This record gives sequence, structure tokens and C-alpha cells, in this order.
Amino acid sequence: MSTAAAGEMTSATAQLPQHELMSQFAQHNGQLLVGGFSLSAISRMLNKTVFYAYDRNIITQQVQRFRQALPARIKLHYAVKANPYWPVVQHLKPLVDGFDVASQKEMLLAVQSGMAVQDISFAGPGKTDAELSAAITLGVTLNVESVSELARICRLGQECGSTPQVALRVNPAFELKASGMKMAGGAKPFGIDEEQVFAVLADIGAMPLRLRGFHIFCGSQNLKADALIEAHQHTFALAAKLVAACPYRPDLINLGGGFGIPYFAGEKRLDLTPVGQSLNALLQRYHDDFSGIELVIELGRFLVAEAGVYACQVVDKKVSRGTTYLVCNGGLHHHLANSGNFGQVIRKNYPVAIGNKMPHSNSSTTFETVTAVGPLCTPLDILADKVSLPQAEPGDWLVVYQSGAYGPTASPQDFLGHAAVTEILL
Repeated sequence: MSTAAAGEMTSATAQLPQHELMSQFAQHNGQLLVGGFSLSAISRMLNKTVFYAYDRNIITQQVQRFRQALPARIKLHYAVKANPYWPVVQHLKPLVDGFDVASQKEMLLAVQSGMAVQDISFAGPGKTDAELSAAITLGVTLNVESVSELARICRLGQECGSTPQVALRVNPAFELKASGMKMAGGAKPFGIDEEQVFAVLADIGAMPLRLRGFHIFCGSQNLKADALIEAHQHTFALAAKLVAACPYRPDLINLGGGFGIPYFAGEKRLDLTPVGQSLNALLQRYHDDFSGIELVIELGRFLVAEAGVYACQVVDKKVSRGTTYLVCNGGLHHHLANSGNFGQVIRKNYPVAIGNKMPHSNSSTTFETVTAVGPLCTPLDILADKVSLPQAEPGDWLVVYQSGAYGPTASPQDFLGHAAVTEILL
């Protein structure tokens, strides 16, 4: 090792590495455990050295956290796009009140889980006639994204001989401040602009469909309780106006989601207590407006992201001009979000660890500053850049936390022809 690299070695008394912030997984004798199993044990089960592992108990705990903090009047839907892995969907089915889907494939997955069709909603711009016809035939609620889509739904319903079940997705004039992705306010491909939706409501009573209600989704990945509270205040006020303008009493208002989870240094978990208190106050204030109407919050990332890790093995270690590299057999083709190429403007590290060398009270651990990279022939294939980790060697396990959402299905698994990744729920 070069003098420069050696100078970055520190003892266990130095600043703790970032994974110490991630306490949701158990450890035993320096081994990270997922669902009670070490990474080596999971590897033997799967006969794989690269995989995603999800802990079912952590998913359950996240659902319980929501239920304990928010009013019982608020129903919980799971946004399947966050993680459509079939065992995860099956696990969540009895824990939540409905599923929200964003494609025909996800819709069929939700239906086959046994979820009642009236508790499944289908959102997203650009739905094809085939997708719309399938949803109409099944009786799934279609979140309508445009006036022209509404016209197509009416036509296809008559062709199918079924009454479409719809909710108007509204693009409000306000936005969810401090959100990772803003999906409302200004010009958006999502929903019907607030200024246009009341004219639609004036005509919808004569249309051959059933208006179930409204979908008002403003943004995602928000850790600021104050921002969520402000958005909920605006959402309730808008929803009350929409209900009053309906030709008949709707039975559903989807309040959106946006609850985030911490990914990066300095971030803290969302405090749900003030969010729940504010929702309680809003429910009292708008009691008469929403009497008999089901109120839904849809969450994806919040329920599953912290329950998953991405694990791969170190296959090589090298020093290049003072930088120590851990070269691993997993990378951005499996975990695009972690590489920084899935919405980050400036790349930041997800929390990482050496999963078979977890520091604990009885250990004497030497840390070093390293950059972990994957096997792809591109400089974009970064797993972690300049992070302090226990000294690792080939054969050790590099673990990326907060990996239970937007993992395999959000990644270019065919890129450069490497093998696809395996998943397991434990």
C-alpha cells in the first residue's frame, strides 16, 4: 500500500462510518443479519454472491409506524412500483388497505395477490387503449391524467360493455416543498390542471362512467414534516372544493404520499408525530366535507426502502495514485439509484458497510478511506466514493443500505451483458 493510502488508515476510535446511522438490521459477532441470516448464509442459499435481501419484519414495522402515528381514518395503500418483487407484494397485501400501480403488469400482479379490485388504482400518463381496457374490464380505478384520456376511457368502456371506475388526478397549483421529485405545481405531464378540472366536473355527470373521486399527488421523498403538513392543508382545502363541485357524492380521495426515508449523511428520519397531529386536526375541520368518503395515503419507498440491502463481494483491491479502490462484482447495472444516475444532481453516497466486519463493542477495527466500484467498464459505476470503512479484502461483503426500493426494476440489468441480480425476502 502506498504511503498516501496508508495515511488514511484510522483506528476504531475515529469517527464512526456512515453505516452506524443505519440501525434497523441486527448484527451478531460482526456479521450483518437480514431476516436473521448472515450474508454468507444467504449467499449459500441462493448460490449467488450478488443479491438484494429484504427483511420482512422491517417492512411490517414501517407499516406499524404509519398506523401508530396517523389517524385510523386514513387508509394506507402500497405503491407497487417501489418494489414489485412478488414475495414483497404478497407480504404487504394483508398489511395495507390497497395497492397503487403504474402499468398493466403491476395491475395484474396486484389483482393476483388477492387485493380487491376496488382497492387497486392505476396511475400514470400515456396509458394505452389495451391497458385502459384491461383496467375497465377488471374494475380497477383509473386515475385519469388528461381530458383526452377521459374521453378514451368513455369510448373504451362502451366497447367493453363495462362502466369505467375513475378518479380524476388533479395537478394542483401548489407543490410539495422540499420533495425529492415534484409532481405537481406548474406544467406537469401528470393530472388535469386545477384550473381545468372544475369544467370537467361540470360535464362528468353525463359521462358513461363512475367518478369514484380524486387523486392529488404532489411529490415524493420528503423528510420535512412542515412541508408535508402544509401540502396536506392545501390538499384538504382543494379536495373539499372538488367534492362540492361533483355531480354526485364521490367515495374516494387519494391524498398522495411523499413520505421519505434518509439516504445521505446529515439526513434524519421523518417525524410522523406532527404529521399525524395535523391530519387529525384537518379531519375534524373537514368532517362534514368528507363524511363517508375514504381518504387514502399511498406510500412506496417509505414502506420498503429501509428493509432492503444490496450485497456484493469485493473481488479486487488496488491503489491508484493514493486512492484505494475496492472493486466489486456488483454495480450500477443492478442498483442505478445508488450510482447517482437516478435523479441525483450531485452524486452522494448511500450508507454502506462491510457486512462481515461490522464494528461492535468487543472488536478492534481499523478503518480506511476507500472508493468502491463495480465491474462495468464505465467511470459511472460507483458504489461508494471516498468512504471510511473497516479494512476490507477480496471476499468481503460490501453492503448498500436503504436499497429496498427502486432497485432491480429501476436498473439497466442488461447493460454490458452482466448477469441479472437475485432477490430474496427473509
